[in-house]
Amino acid sequence: MREHYYFDNAATTWPKPEVVYQKMDRFLRRFGVNPGRGGHELAVEAERMISETRRLLAAFLGFSGSPQRVVFTQNVTDSLNIALFGLLRPGDHLITSRVEHNSVVRPANHLARDHGVEVTWLEADEQGYLDPDALRAALRPNTRMVTVTHASNVLGAVQDIDAIGAMVADTDAYFVVDTAQTAGVLDVDMERAHIDVLAFTGHKGLFGPMGIGGMIVAEGVAIRPHRFGGTGVDSIEPFQPENYPHRLEAGTVNVPGIAGLNAAQHWFAELGKAQRGVSDRSGHSHSEVTRFALAHIQAKELAHTRTLIECFGAMRGVTVYGPRPDRPRVATMAINIDGIPATQAGEMLDADHHVCVRAGLHCAPLVHEDRGTVAREGAIRIAPGYFTDDEDIRQLIAGVADIAGVPIA
Repeated sequence: MREHYYFDNAATTWPKPEVVYQKMDRFLRRFGVNPGRGGHELAVEAERMISETRRLLAAFLGFSGSPQRVVFTQNVTDSLNIALFGLLRPGDHLITSRVEHNSVVRPANHLARDHGVEVTWLEADEQGYLDPDALRAALRPNTRMVTVTHASNVLGAVQDIDAIGAMVADTDAYFVVDTAQTAGVLDVDMERAHIDVLAFTGHKGLFGPMGIGGMIVAEGVAIRPHRFGGTGVDSIEPFQPENYPHRLEAGTVNVPGIAGLNAAQHWFAELGKAQRGVSDRSGHSHSEVTRFALAHIQAKELAHTRTLIECFGAMRGVTVYGPRPDRPRVATMAINIDGIPATQAGEMLDADHHVCVRAGLHCAPLVHEDRGTVAREGAIRIAPGYFTDDEDIRQLIAGVADIAGVPIA
């Protein structure tokens, strides 16, 4: 038996590709200095790596504008707070949904209570999908922003952001998308979806470390700075620079974290080349080869989810939440076992079967309110990842069957 069978990839992907660990260690040792604050070779190399990472992420996420509009933050929560508080004003109308993570739910509640912003909460169907007609009906002349999560971090349902974005593009509202569960897992194309602000985190599907995230801000979108300070450029100016990324990047960025994202982007590219059998001289762009990788990753993860949904769906006393395997979804899913609180079942899986899941409300309380699972202490969230294998799947199924008291078919 292994020490751990890891199914908590919706919280943080683990393990990372080996090159991520190696690049972070090597870069911190060789070039771990403050970028943009000096003209010496070490600082120039640190800045070069950061600039390359902006360029790679822009291509990876479907943005053809200036890579300088890729802004590094602490995480996706930080990015979403910057976007919401930096674009909305008193009297504005915000449309969001009841499948959002607290990274949107709580800022929206504070904006409504403390800053005079009107908020409309769109309901989702039982599987977690939003109704485009409901969104269309909710639009008003003063609608300033529509923000949605691309995929539910509880149910796994993937929203049709291309269709939503096309609808929002016909208005004066900004379209802000939370890609915490999809960047690095699905083909996210910022321009195809008419996204004005794309928020991402590094430690999930992008296979970077914790403590690094970011946002891509479309041309023409001017977010009010949330903090002010040194940028290494225009130091004589008494106010924060207007240009991106310095507009929103005050202080020293997380250089080791960015190095991890840089290594992961190269890993995606190499994986895509291997899947298609192409070489470095093939002429394929970073965007093209990484899309090959994403298709491979998604197919592998969804194959595991299909197996789990079919097995758990056939188990007496086990409830499966979220979309069927054939609906647009990511690998994340949620279950409950009759008669056992979710948190207790999660502890049993860990203690008795070495299976790592997350049980509880998953920072998405409205999802649980709408599905009546608050009294059950939420649900058991299961999130296989790219490095999940068949032994992991067998151990999880055996553990759930044991707790549910049913034989394995």
